[in-house]
Amino acid sequence: MIQYPVALILLLSAFSSFAQEIQDKDLDKLSLTYAKSSFEELIDFLSLPNDAHYPKDLKKNMQWCETAFSKRGFTTKKLTTSGVPLLLAEKKHENAKKTVLVYLQVDGQPVDTTKWFQKNPYKATLKELDENSNWNTISLDKLNGEINPDWRIFARSASDAKGPVIMFLKAMDISNDFKHQPNYNLKVILDFEEEISSPQLPKAVLDYKDELASDMLVIFDGPMHISNKPTLVYGARGITTLSLEVFGPRTPQHSGHYGNYIPNPALRLSQLLASMMQNDGKVAIPGWYDGIEISEKTRKILQQVPDDENLMRKKLGIASIDNIAKTYQESIQYPSLGILGMQSGWVGKERRTIIPSSAIAEMNIRLVKETNAQRMVDLVKQHILKQGYYIIDSIPTENERMKHTKIIRFNHQIAYEAFRTDFDTKIGQWLRKAMTRAFGTTPVQIRTGGGSIPISPFVNTLNIPAVIVPTVNKDNNQHSPNENIRLGNYIEGIKTITAILTQKL
Repeated sequence: MIQYPVALILLLSAFSSFAQEIQDKDLDKLSLTYAKSSFEELIDFLSLPNDAHYPKDLKKNMQWCETAFSKRGFTTKKLTTSGVPLLLAEKKHENAKKTVLVYLQVDGQPVDTTKWFQKNPYKATLKELDENSNWNTISLDKLNGEINPDWRIFARSASDAKGPVIMFLKAMDISNDFKHQPNYNLKVILDFEEEISSPQLPKAVLDYKDELASDMLVIFDGPMHISNKPTLVYGARGITTLSLEVFGPRTPQHSGHYGNYIPNPALRLSQLLASMMQNDGKVAIPGWYDGIEISEKTRKILQQVPDDENLMRKKLGIASIDNIAKTYQESIQYPSLGILGMQSGWVGKERRTIIPSSAIAEMNIRLVKETNAQRMVDLVKQHILKQGYYIIDSIPTENERMKHTKIIRFNHQIAYEAFRTDFDTKIGQWLRKAMTRAFGTTPVQIRTGGGSIPISPFVNTLNIPAVIVPTVNKDNNQHSPNENIRLGNYIEGIKTITAILTQKL
């Protein structure tokens, strides 16, 4: 049994006259009360390391989730894969005719403890902002008193995405405590490898198609619109990663002895990357933007998002944008080619006067619905061939070194394609009604989010529409050191999910 504080028990008693129906006017009070009852559980969940590169740690997270969902009346089942299993939780309701599938992510990005402003990124730390814009640690005991919505909990996965998992669980607690009976069945799929591109997911969706069968998919993930207004996102870009390595001498060589003699692989890689892009930021590879047209109808949809372009650039610290489109929303309707990082030789205090033996670039392609991942990879590969490179997939042999002037290692991984759902589908209408009911205003509706989540396997294999319901603050530092969640967002996230769970379908 879940133990609730006295204040919550009294609150439930006070609401008994509502015949166990959750009243819209009480959503604010309920979400705050249940949020306060959840902090111990949230802190405990955050304390579990969840880097998917360490499967033993993921096992502890899975056990935690099995227990937590079982307490809420779900039956759970591990979906075995060739790697880390997925976890399916299911809750059936009497006379339900439809099934809603919910996607939740449990794993988090790796941590670099040297970059965090706390000793342990897995030990939740409560902080408040002072007049000098510094985040100062305050006692977790303050969570037992009056809550300042601008306080933040700092920990890995606080926003991406253990915070939303606990929001969902507390919304379920509200629904269960009031004995609410939805008119649909509920399935929850928990992914423990999202941050490494969910390698087992596409096959798992095929293998467990019957177990996952549903009518629609709701994804509780990602940040809200920068205005922090209730938000719905109807699509996400897909992602493919590329790894390039241009080879030079067999080992690093003295730059004095061999400068002007050995071609420098770092220079060659830089020239190759530069050849892929125009000076205005557009991808120079022929055919990159084929098949993408932004109609006037679509442009009007994009213009409904209340972005402040000047404020956005100020917060980002940039004076101009790439010449892909005139606005942020339109720019992410196109596929992008990005450089994630480069490495060659040594820098800083470790700088050495050498010609490096190789130069590496890690890249990615962000896909949109109109693009095909393999086609985009092939376009990049053909461009590299046209620059005179001999392409290999590993370390060059001695024969290859002596035969080819320009050698590059080219590896890629297609993670998942993009997806996009029309605004006027049943799921969009249902979610808009729930959120308008809760907040008294229509949510911000975004056609496509800039990030990528592994949803296309569900959409394509199960043939169901999907919509993202983001709940966390935009400035949460996800994927970066000092990840955090704003308590106001956490509380309103519980409110949002409660409204959805109690909305008739």
